[in-house]
Amino acid sequence: MLSSFQNLAKEFFQDTVKLRRHLHAHPELSFLEKETSAFVAKELRNIGLNPQEGVADTGVTALIQGERGDGPCIALRADMDALPITEQNQVPYVSQNPGVMHACGHDVHTSSLLTAARILNTLKGNFAGSVKLIFQPGEEKAPGGASLMIKEGVLNGVNEIVGQHVAPNIPVGKIGFREGMYMASTDEIYMRVHGKGGHGASPHTCVDPVVVSSHIIVALQQIISRNKNPSYPSVLTFGKVVAEGATNIIPNEVYIEGTFRCMNEEWRAEGLQKMQKMAENMAEAMGARCEFWVVKGYPFLNNHPELTRRIRQHATEYMGEENIVDLDLWMGGEDFAFYSQVVDASFYRLGTRNEEKGIISGVHTPTFDIDEKALEIGPGLMAYMAYKELA
Repeated sequence: MLSSFQNLAKEFFQDTVKLRRHLHAHPELSFLEKETSAFVAKELRNIGLNPQEGVADTGVTALIQGERGDGPCIALRADMDALPITEQNQVPYVSQNPGVMHACGHDVHTSSLLTAARILNTLKGNFAGSVKLIFQPGEEKAPGGASLMIKEGVLNGVNEIVGQHVAPNIPVGKIGFREGMYMASTDEIYMRVHGKGGHGASPHTCVDPVVVSSHIIVALQQIISRNKNPSYPSVLTFGKVVAEGATNIIPNEVYIEGTFRCMNEEWRAEGLQKMQKMAENMAEAMGARCEFWVVKGYPFLNNHPELTRRIRQHATEYMGEENIVDLDLWMGGEDFAFYSQVVDASFYRLGTRNEEKGIISGVHTPTFDIDEKALEIGPGLMAYMAYKELA
């Protein structure tokens, strides 16, 4: 059976490239994937499936039923949304939607799953149980399309779920895995520090929110360094501080944005509570007032150890041991984490880098692209993993 999956992946390779290039040229932002979802549904019907459209508005699902009887259900997930980035690549399939780009590889994920579905549907006489295909909207934007699809019952009857993501830091032809903790929770922190503005030459008549804000930012870092369990990595970063004064003007307020990321849900809640209390109390002690609010993002992503070990072994059979690599912890976020909180889940990386071709840009950059050889590997591997879990 191994050669059957590999041969079909090769046979369908050029079709996969066409799918990916079409998607890349027609990107849509999170929760606006109307044309993308219609395209996906059409392609699923073309291979003989009956897609369910409109899940979480723009999501699409379909079921492939094995012909060897009842059995478990494994879900395969691809995200469909793009990013608000203006593409700078000079390629025939460059984005046709100004200011929108598939800069995170979701075009690769979607095209790979479409071809994996085609392979599995061709070979469905060889396994029992079923494969659920999940084409998900809104991975890049809170509250995350995964959370919305789960609320609409997408995991009902699902025993386990597997997801694939491009890896521009891994050479094409290699696949990365990690058991257990892998990606961080992602919360957005916002603060507005209210003081009393005035002339820069007379700070004694003011309550300087710039000084207050600087003390708060430094103090909040100490919460991370002095309170967290060292077993669970954490990151606190403030990337936006707006104080609209001047060289001789103390503003009335300062606006701050940041992100808090960690690998433990209890510490996540405790850390945010401590930060709010410290920011508000410190501002009050200095004569100012701090509004502190949080936009909750995704939970941390936990790769189920046993499932991850199994699909790693499937990948070893498909790719060879020399092409399997270990992944480090990554403080990036992924809404696939929502699935991992409900059923056994595993999220792995598909190498897309090729330094000889100059394909080295990271995700979320205007020059991100892939070595399209990955489009032969990804679909066949994902299909083979599902088959091995069900056969």
